[in-house]
Amino acid sequence: MVPDLASGAAPECDDLRAAVLQAAGELPDRWVAIGVAAADEVIPAGSVGTFAGYGVDVPVALGPDATATVRQLPLCALVTGWVRGQANPGARAEVRAYAADHDASEALASGRALRAEIDGQGQPVGVLVVADGSNTLIPSAPGGHDPASVPVQRALDDALAAGDVAALSGLGRGIVGAVAFAALAGLADGGSWSAREYYRGAPYGVGYFAGVWLPADSAAGPTRP
Repeated sequence: MVPDLASGAAPECDDLRAAVLQAAGELPDRWVAIGVAAADEVIPAGSVGTFAGYGVDVPVALGPDATATVRQLPLCALVTGWVRGQANPGARAEVRAYAADHDASEALASGRALRAEIDGQGQPVGVLVVADGSNTLIPSAPGGHDPASVPVQRALDDALAAGDVAALSGLGRGIVGAVAFAALAGLADGGSWSAREYYRGAPYGVGYFAGVWLPADSAAGPTRP
């Protein structure tokens, strides 16, 4: 995703990167990003971090006026900051990182609570989901090869492409970002969604999807890639 980290392999992700930036570019200027980390954490929009821990000192910020000291951020927050800087430098992004060991019911409840919080804000908010699919899709994948993960990844892609909240709530095992996708299901529960797919693929054996969800009864409103 971040070319400076990929070196000669960057072109392999050109289509994915373009699709993610297209989707993020449709968000309003206030974002809430959902991701997965070692522990639950709310990371404010003034935060600043760097990809130095991943090999290259690429600085990122979660807002245009961020002045905080550089701190160690989970990968989902670093990617959010990089995407924000490329797609909409004027946007402000708060990150909600959820512990990877939450079960589905806990993640769904977190998503519902976040939806209630967003609905109470009275202003447009875009929700950006930053999470991997399966990482075991081919023999050279970082998680090894598990042929059973291929239909699970397909089910995730199909659910995201269709705005299918029920399907998103009942995915099988093997999705790295399962907690984030379950939180999205909780957040979107009870709504009807119009979905657009911009990308699905598995560079290096890791499943990725990029697209947007909009409320089906409105041509505008919070956008949720």
